[in-house]
Amino acid sequence: MHTFLRLNLHHPLILLTSLPTMTASLALSSISLNSSFVSGLRNGKGAPLGIRSLGRSRVSMTASVGSQTLQSDALFADYNSNFAFLFPGQGAQAVGMGREAQSVPAAAELYKKANDILGFDLLDVCINGPKEKLDSTVISQPAIYVTSLAAVELLRARDGGQQIIDSVDVTCGLSLGEYTALAFAGSFSFEDGLNLVKLRGEAMQEAADAAKSAMVSVIGLDSDKVQQLCDAANQEVDDANKVQIANYLCTGNYAVSGGVKGVEAVEAKAKSFKARMTVRLAVAGAFHTSFMEPAVSRLEAKLAATQIRTPRIPVISNVDAQPHSDPETIKKILARQVTSPVQWETTVKTLLSKGLKKSYELGPGKVIAGIVKRMERSAEIENIAA
Repeated sequence: MHTFLRLNLHHPLILLTSLPTMTASLALSSISLNSSFVSGLRNGKGAPLGIRSLGRSRVSMTASVGSQTLQSDALFADYNSNFAFLFPGQGAQAVGMGREAQSVPAAAELYKKANDILGFDLLDVCINGPKEKLDSTVISQPAIYVTSLAAVELLRARDGGQQIIDSVDVTCGLSLGEYTALAFAGSFSFEDGLNLVKLRGEAMQEAADAAKSAMVSVIGLDSDKVQQLCDAANQEVDDANKVQIANYLCTGNYAVSGGVKGVEAVEAKAKSFKARMTVRLAVAGAFHTSFMEPAVSRLEAKLAATQIRTPRIPVISNVDAQPHSDPETIKKILARQVTSPVQWETTVKTLLSKGLKKSYELGPGKVIAGIVKRMERSAEIENIAA
């Protein structure tokens, strides 16, 4: 049997460059970035969100090729994982979110700026719904992005909040949440991030409308068994309906995406593979598969026109569960993210293996906290809603 329910969703990229003439240099850089988001609002797009200062120097590798400078992507190869900010993805939205944020001016200001960019009253939809409107891809993605960053401002405003923010040494987000994490880490401004998320939601919705596709969570199996289930389902459908694992959340919870007939075959066969249940996801289509390929070119164009900086702390990619420091590599990975499986299970396992002391889930819902606790019962995680 299967149930219909809304849940949270949401290959390594190798950069090979032929350098006929190259001069390599090591540059010891001490980077100081403005912290206050309020000052970021005064300064416009130039000021990143949620930044005090790096407070330490880093070593980065650059290579000069003619007039071009190529930056190493290995700046965060040996990153620490003591305190982490985790940001939710699509599916976390709920009518009423954003109401608490209005008590903090810096958080409330985010919704005002969002209204100007989006062209509608985002806060009204967040607080009052209707649910069907908030759940749509084109609205839920910017709504979660803004509300999650509003949660950062709520945390900053409480006693000891800025100290917590300054202590964070790694961040990541589930699917859409990767954009929120990059904004928090200063890779792009709040405004630029919202414009990217707006375009992303629109492009994904259009890709979903172009073909009949769906997603389903398979509960109670490990990833190998879910792959076997997908293989069995794919034997019964044509190429246009094939399925694959799209979301590696944690053992016992994997999302499968693909054509509607393929998803129906997964649901029909799940019990024979000893799955506890399947849960059809209330999303527009087969996210994180080739069904989203039409969205890639639009994302690539928007990313090419967006200023992206090296993040001040590691931001773990959904595509390969690795941090990236080269802005051009970050752009490539974000464009491919919509067609690539989400490696959330590997990401959390790596954070825990590196000695994660405490993490914070910032934004609506508590799905991420549930996943982390399922993977490590003793893990300390705090929810910061807005």
